[in-house]
Amino acid sequence: MRQAGSAVGKGLFGRSVSLFFNFLLVILAYYQVKAASRSLLIEFGGPDAFPYVWIGSAAVLLGFIGVYNRLVARFSRIQIVTGSLMLFALLLVLFWFLLRHGGIYSAVTFYIFVDIFSVVLVEQFWSLSNTINRQEEGRRSYWFIASGGLIGGIAGGALSASLIAYTPMQTADLLLSCALLLVVTAAFTLNMWRRGLFEELSADECMKLDGEGLAALFRSRYLILIAVIICFSQLAEPVVEYQFLHAISEHFPDRDLRTRYISHFFSVLGLVAVAINMFVTPFVHRRLGALAGLMVQPLSICVASVGFMLHSTLNAAAIMKISDRGLSYSINRASKELLYIPVDPVNTYQVKAWIDMLGYRLFKVLGSGLILVATQWSLVQASADQLGWLTLAICAAWIVAIRMLATEQRAVGLVAPG
Repeated sequence: MRQAGSAVGKGLFGRSVSLFFNFLLVILAYYQVKAASRSLLIEFGGPDAFPYVWIGSAAVLLGFIGVYNRLVARFSRIQIVTGSLMLFALLLVLFWFLLRHGGIYSAVTFYIFVDIFSVVLVEQFWSLSNTINRQEEGRRSYWFIASGGLIGGIAGGALSASLIAYTPMQTADLLLSCALLLVVTAAFTLNMWRRGLFEELSADECMKLDGEGLAALFRSRYLILIAVIICFSQLAEPVVEYQFLHAISEHFPDRDLRTRYISHFFSVLGLVAVAINMFVTPFVHRRLGALAGLMVQPLSICVASVGFMLHSTLNAAAIMKISDRGLSYSINRASKELLYIPVDPVNTYQVKAWIDMLGYRLFKVLGSGLILVATQWSLVQASADQLGWLTLAICAAWIVAIRMLATEQRAVGLVAPG
């Protein structure tokens, strides 16, 4: 429990700076293997393997969450965090040995591992942050802490690209740089704990949950529409990703050049997200409100998808990908969080858990299924650039849902933040 004179209670600034760098290290490590996992799967399975792997990854992750929750109930948070960091570092070394003579099975297994690795580490970080910050402290500091992740993505992409370009390291060797960074992250996290920065809120400061999050979701049309809007973004994401990976596969047959390009791209994506977060998001929220902020991503994806259908080049695919993920990481995320402010805090916590754990994965599986139907399982098989019509249909439904949410806000007397 937190004591009156504890390190946690003394300085929000110092705690925020520490969490900023902690998150930066987590994402910096992840971006060492994010590009590698995609490049290796393109080489051994081709871009058409991705929808199957996304479905498999979702199934494995949903099963893994149950095991992970039991571990969380049994051990302390600091034990779980540092233990998982060290375990992932060890597994990365083992994967390095496997991938030196790898094939399709090791590439698929590694991709799924990286997917689980990213979800677990990010969830752990925010879980720790949420247990040591009051709600008001979170409003004041979370934008800054989250920026650590964006900067970590920029630095991680640049670092992995530089290691490939300017050292003898090859794609599989990035697993070792990631493992080293995870060990550093574990040491940094343990040092924060020893300095008292992970002392948790006392029992009377913590939010009491009644376990009825799914029921709360279905009782509220407003919350249902928020969930639908959020899940539509996950429905569009695999379609855009599939088109982007197809373009990369055609342009870069060499593994290391492909990894280098993907790493550079992720750095550019992070820079765009930071710029939008700093300059576009505040302006849109002040002048037009959160719902206008939500409109930016689907409208941008529509324009970029039309451009890709007209000129199916790598640059057009990259612009489409930035329109999706660059806006998702910035203005869309900030706008989404503002929608929850008028909602009861307990319901917000419970509903977000269901959407983030279940809705995201199910809609990504649905998106992967739509790709397979359009490109492999139908009589008239669509090419990657022709999937733009599917993206446009998803975005049209997405925009309609946002308009319905605006109507619902007026009906229940909620004023959109901003």
